[in-house]
Parts: sequence; structure tokens; C-alpha cells
Amino acid sequence: MDFGLNFFPVMEPGRKSARDYYDETLRLSRLAEERGFEHVQTVEHYGSGYGGYSPDPVTLLTAVAAVTDRIRITTGAVIPAFTHPLKLAGKLAMLDNLSGGRLDVGFGRGFLPDEFDWFGVPMAESRERFDEGIEACRRLWSEENVVFSGKFSSFGPVTLQPRTVQQPHPPIFVASATSPESCAAAGTAGYHLQVVPSVTSREQLSEMLAAYREAWAAAGHAEGGARIQIKYTCYVAEDGGHALALAERFETNYIEQMTGAIAAWATTRSAAYPGYEGFIDKVKQYDFEKSLRQNKVFAGTPEAVAEQVATIGEWFGTDLCVSLQFSPGYQDFEDSHRALTLFADRVMPRFRH
Repeated sequence: MDFGLNFFPVMEPGRKSARDYYDETLRLSRLAEERGFEHVQTVEHYGSGYGGYSPDPVTLLTAVAAVTDRIRITTGAVIPAFTHPLKLAGKLAMLDNLSGGRLDVGFGRGFLPDEFDWFGVPMAESRERFDEGIEACRRLWSEENVVFSGKFSSFGPVTLQPRTVQQPHPPIFVASATSPESCAAAGTAGYHLQVVPSVTSREQLSEMLAAYREAWAAAGHAEGGARIQIKYTCYVAEDGGHALALAERFETNYIEQMTGAIAAWATTRSAAYPGYEGFIDKVKQYDFEKSLRQNKVFAGTPEAVAEQVATIGEWFGTDLCVSLQFSPGYQDFEDSHRALTLFADRVMPRFRH
């Protein structure tokens, strides 16, 4: 089992400035590399306390690449629906070069109605734009004199500059929220997978991962070549009570910020997102103690968190890369630094090959 570092800025500017957040991100990224973490990743969101400090993952990850040497740099995820594929492929190719070939590219559909409205993109087109954007980027990275004729963009012949360091292209990940079908499609295509257990049940996530692994194998891809990133928020302290208090405070903050970001689902209906009209009610039913019991968040002493990691390994497999957020919300840097260090020193060694 491998471990990575995840950044999802969930806070209002009055709680922590963007400049301070970015500075802390770089400091934690350097520490993660020193402690043997596999990757650093961040999200793409706009205009709210729910991820709004990361409108361009490429920019933030370029800064991370500049202060590190070995750790992989991962988008988790970029949203093709919001960017022309020629521009998106070019930005990511630059990052692959600036990082010395350390880039993993995660693509996501997006799910917030306000963001689609702000970009003037119909949510009904999100799946087609997602598929088309990935295919266009893949071809631009791996082919020359590309002529692309899609539903939403057409261009060429063009040979992308710069070429990517990794050939034929950087590893491609697909972010899936709840759909076994999308996981199976990723496995068939030979793409890697990013999942978030907080938005699914244990049974549903097990079904998603089984569909992905079966499709990967059925398509004849290399055995053991599939990579699965699974994301958790993690609170670790010598004093388990302190860790649990931090967890309850900042998981509640996450729910508050998410509730504001998804408010438009109260009046939005989309056949492309079946069931999302009930998203708000589901979030409002959040219970921290239940979430902790279900291992949707890691919190406690190093020993308690190690037991949680062992449990999700039993549930979902040990071929995972667990991507951890140690700096949730506006948490003090000292608590984040301490949690990352304790996890690296006293949890990770138990699960290393």
C-alpha cells in the first residue's frame, strides 16, 4: 500500500489567506517527499469556500514541482468541460516537463451546477465533454499532426509543443464518484482510478472497485498495472482526544462549505446526474460519529489510525494508494505538520512492501 498527500482547500478567506494556504501547501509537500509519500495532488473548483483556492491545479502543482525532486505530481482532478483541450493538454505537458516527468493526470466531470453556469456549459454535456477532452489530450500527447473533430472542439493538423517527458503520455486517472459503469469504462480503456469513499457506502465502493478491476483484466491490460487512488481526510495526534476534536471541528466545516457549494441542486435537475437532487438532504444528515465508525475519516492516535487503514485494506484491497489530506479547512499548520509526521513515522511502516 502506498500513501500520497491530498490538498482540498475548504475555507473562507477570513479564516486563512490564500497566500498562507499556498505557503503551507509547499511546506507540507516538501515534508511529504522527505517522508516517502508517493504523490501530491489537488482539486479544481471555483468561486466558493469549497475548493475555491484551487481554481487551477496546474499552477499550484507547478509550484510543488519546483520545491520537490522525486514525489509524483497529480491532478485530482482537472475538468475538461471548462477548458479547450488544446490549452489543457499544453498546460499539462508543460507541467510534465517542469516536474521532470513526474505528472499523473486525473480527469473529472465536475458536479457543481454553479460552476457549469459560470462557464456557460450545460451540465447535460458534461459526460460527452469529459470523454472528448480526455481523448483529445491523449492524442495530442501521443501523436503528431493531430486532426481532431469532436462535438465540442475541432482543430488541426497540429503537433503539440512541448512534447511530454513521459511517453506515450503521462498516466491517466479517471475520477469516479458513484458509478460502477464509469469505473468499468476506465478499466476497459486502461486508465487508472480516483475514488472518494466519503460520498459512497462501503458496499457501493466495493462494487465500483470490483467493476474496475474486472474490466481492466478483461481488456487484457498488464496484471498489477492498475493504480487506484482512494482519498481520506486524516487527523493524527499523540493525544487521541485532540485528534478527534480536530476531526469533528473540521469535518463539520467541510460539510458546511459543501452545503453552500451544492445549494443549487435544490432547484437543478439533470438526467446526466441521476439522484443528485437528493444530494443536499444526504449531506444534511451527516453525522461525525457515524462517519468515524464507517472509516470515512481517519482520526485518533497513530495506532488507532493504523487500525483504520488496515480495515480499509481488508475491505477494498491492498493494491491502493491512499491519498491523505492532513491540512483540512483552516486547521493550524502545526497540527497538520504533526499529523503528517506521525503518520509517516508510525503508520506508514506497517503497510510498506
